[in-house]
Amino acid sequence: MPPVFAHGALRLYLLALLEEGPKHGYDVIRDLSGRFGGTYSPSAGTVYPRLAKLEEEGLVATTTDGRRTIYSLTDAGLAELESRRGELQEVEHDISSSVRRLADELRGDIRANMKGLRADLAATAEAARGASRRMPDSGSQSPANHRLLKETEMMLQSFRDDLRVELRAHAGRQQLTELTVETVRTVLDQAQIAIRATLKR
Repeated sequence: MPPVFAHGALRLYLLALLEEGPKHGYDVIRDLSGRFGGTYSPSAGTVYPRLAKLEEEGLVATTTDGRRTIYSLTDAGLAELESRRGELQEVEHDISSSVRRLADELRGDIRANMKGLRADLAATAEAARGASRRMPDSGSQSPANHRLLKETEMMLQSFRDDLRVELRAHAGRQQLTELTVETVRTVLDQAQIAIRATLKR
């Protein structure tokens, strides 16, 4: 997979992030991950050494808040950022391209995983049909059938409620992205196809 950032691009983008205001290292990592819609999250081993290097060069200053370090842009850092605005636009363009590429790869992975899930569900459904053929027909409204229907409905309701809570909590912390919406849509569409396939057998 090609690198997310070209040589020197992450260094410049860190300066751009700190222009928004002082940040803890964790905030920098979170903001970077958010910019990529969660498709890429830089490791601490990637971000902190670069922040340390920027501090050595006098472009970033640090203060402490308890046990955490706060990074802020210095006048020299702002001056370098101003002199490289054109490069920063190129970095933003490259990030957008990387997001699209990573999103395509993620969708491909999701489709491949869902294909495997459909195969597993089909095998499970076939096994269940074989077992049902060996059992006497007690009618579609038997107590066992009613219990299984209720159990399945409760699973669907719990799935909806749990993810709705998580989705609203996420939206309260940070902006939703098109990638998040597209991922949810793709997974739900594939799950619906797989479940309907088992119901028709």
